[in-house]
Amino acid sequence: MSLSVIGTGYVGLVTSACFADLGHTVIAVDQDADRLKLLEAGRVPFYEPGLEDLLKRALRSGRITFTTDTADAVRRSEVIFITVGTPSREAGDADLSAVAAVAEVIAPALTEYRLIVEKSTVPARTGARIRDQIHLLTRGAVPFDVACNPEFLREGSAVHDFLHPDRIVLGVESERSERLLRELYAPFDCPVVVTDLSTAELIKHASNAFLAMKISYINAVANVCERVGADVRMVADGMGYDARIGRAYLDAGVGYGGSCFPKDVAAFVQLAREAGYDFRLLEEVARVNDGQRDVLLRLLKDALWVIANRTVTILGLAFKPNTDDMRGAPSVAILEALRREGAVLRAHDPAAEANARQILPYVTYFPDPYEAARGSDAVVVLTDWKEFRTLDLPRLKSLMRRPVLIDGRNILDPQAARAAGFHYAGIGR
Repeated sequence: MSLSVIGTGYVGLVTSACFADLGHTVIAVDQDADRLKLLEAGRVPFYEPGLEDLLKRALRSGRITFTTDTADAVRRSEVIFITVGTPSREAGDADLSAVAAVAEVIAPALTEYRLIVEKSTVPARTGARIRDQIHLLTRGAVPFDVACNPEFLREGSAVHDFLHPDRIVLGVESERSERLLRELYAPFDCPVVVTDLSTAELIKHASNAFLAMKISYINAVANVCERVGADVRMVADGMGYDARIGRAYLDAGVGYGGSCFPKDVAAFVQLAREAGYDFRLLEEVARVNDGQRDVLLRLLKDALWVIANRTVTILGLAFKPNTDDMRGAPSVAILEALRREGAVLRAHDPAAEANARQILPYVTYFPDPYEAARGSDAVVVLTDWKEFRTLDLPRLKSLMRRPVLIDGRNILDPQAARAAGFHYAGIGR
């Protein structure tokens, strides 16, 4: 099948490379010519395991090409995916200007039937607005359908998630659009949920908001655990055996970040407000999440007494492991708070240093966690990188001025850390 994917950001590039690897002909569209040159050379502008190999294979096969000409891509494709960004506006609602701009370019390029699929994360009723605007611009002269096919990709495992989905959601308005999408996804062995447009759009927001709620819930439980002397990890393990609850997303820490959960929670709250419902539950989810940064800072202050002129080493800057994404990363707010307190800041991250330097220029960066820790008064773990789970604790302690270890992701064994001579503090442990 011939496809166009408009937008080569995180979702768009993963979608393009994976569909090309499955044998489809893909035209990936972006207005950033420099980005396209990088992609044509087989280089991915962000860190995502396995994606660069997939892209190079697609380029060698000739099944993926790149262009800035959206109209030409529309004319040469059966199915057109919209994967442009939908960032948060000041009020929390999604900025849909990029989606609207794409619709305005698609409309005059239509000469025969096309299926236009929104894959960007958008609020309910967006698909209907795309349909109505294209209908107005074409004056109903050309047949087309609009569908919603939300993505459920996790940064750090996006290629696997795309190729091995746990479900595929198709929001459609006609038998023709459903048939095309079912044909496109025929190789996938998973449940297919077919709905109307708004229901499909809402499934995406409701899913992300629920996962964010689980994280904030276990963080709130962790704060209770700290006060009563319980261990939140064992609480989460005990809860997780209940099939109605499950263990996933019950890891206490400094809170969620990234480009999805904060934005999608805020957008869902705003959507509900516009629909006349006060979604206070999700407002509290965001408040609890923001408060976890303060929990970690308090643990650090309790250990160091004062922060001014203390050297603090941060291990992990990206919002999660296996990515270089700094969007919404808890490390940013924590480092800015430490800077205001007068701390001397050092850091190491296996992948995110280049992106971190652009927004945290006052931090001194090191390519190795041990060199980063040399002479430090405290080491703070903020990202659950695999490398940090197996730190040589005696070696780490021997390099530090004060043996203070604050585990913001609860990935280390408290007994082992204390046996190595550390003042150890985790979240709810």
